Amino acid sequence: MTIDQAAPPGAPPPRVERPAAGPRTGPELVPVVPVSARRRGVPRWLRRAVVPVFLLALWQVLSASGALPGDLLASPGTIARTAWTLVSDGTLPSAMSVSLQRVAVGLALGVVAGVLLALASGLSRLGEDLVDPVVQMLRSVPWVGVIPLFIIWLGIGEAPKIALISLGVAFHLYLNVYAGIRGVDAQLVEAGTSLGLGRWGLIRHVILPGALPGAMTGLRYSLATAWLALVFGEQVNADDGLGFLMNQAREFFRTDVIVVCLVVYAVLGLLADFIVRTLERLLLQWRPTFTGQ
Repeated sequence: MTIDQAAPPGAPPPRVERPAAGPRTGPELVPVVPVSARRRGVPRWLRRAVVPVFLLALWQVLSASGALPGDLLASPGTIARTAWTLVSDGTLPSAMSVSLQRVAVGLALGVVAGVLLALASGLSRLGEDLVDPVVQMLRSVPWVGVIPLFIIWLGIGEAPKIALISLGVAFHLYLNVYAGIRGVDAQLVEAGTSLGLGRWGLIRHVILPGALPGAMTGLRYSLATAWLALVFGEQVNADDGLGFLMNQAREFFRTDVIVVCLVVYAVLGLLADFIVRTLERLLLQWRPTFTGQ
């Protein structure tokens, strides 16, 4: 209908013909595939193993070609054969047993000392004034540097080795537990007080659970320090243990034995870290943000 052909008054509006709906001709939406989904074809553990396997293969090739002398660093094949020999004749299991006993005793003493000092300093202003300055002062002293004093005070037996491990463990645990206690949300303390909890009730139900994440972090650092302290401690007139094997190997330029001991240290450290992660999953399930990673 044109403008000249106007509709009479009262007539229904003209019907407008709409074109039939056809298929869309615009660009199609392409779904975005996450990178992790595109890489599902290769397992993650396999990707993570590529570089270590390549380095081992390169190491073996360099050793076999003579580019890497055996007296400088033994080949992976030689190290594997040495490890099998040390395990077969009982030398390595015996040394591991002695070293594990030293770490266990030193870790237990260090954990008890560090936690008790952190509780005394974190739960009381008086305790903080008496304990924290002394601990902070001693913490600034390299704990490896006190080995001569430990030898003079405790002799050259097991005592200085265990004391060195305990000292390194106690400092790490003290700092993290103390920070965890001081970092408890004040609103939680006020809520506990409003519910009628006394001092010991607040400590048991609010403060200690709130400090537990810091304690677990301190325990992980303490385990790493314990193995490091063990390496130094077993240099003090040791006649057994992994450090003793390394000292003997150093005198005879046995790089294969040294590498075997280092690998054992690394495996034991990873095992200890796995145990702490398991404890975290068991003890920290109440945390909303805990993922267990």
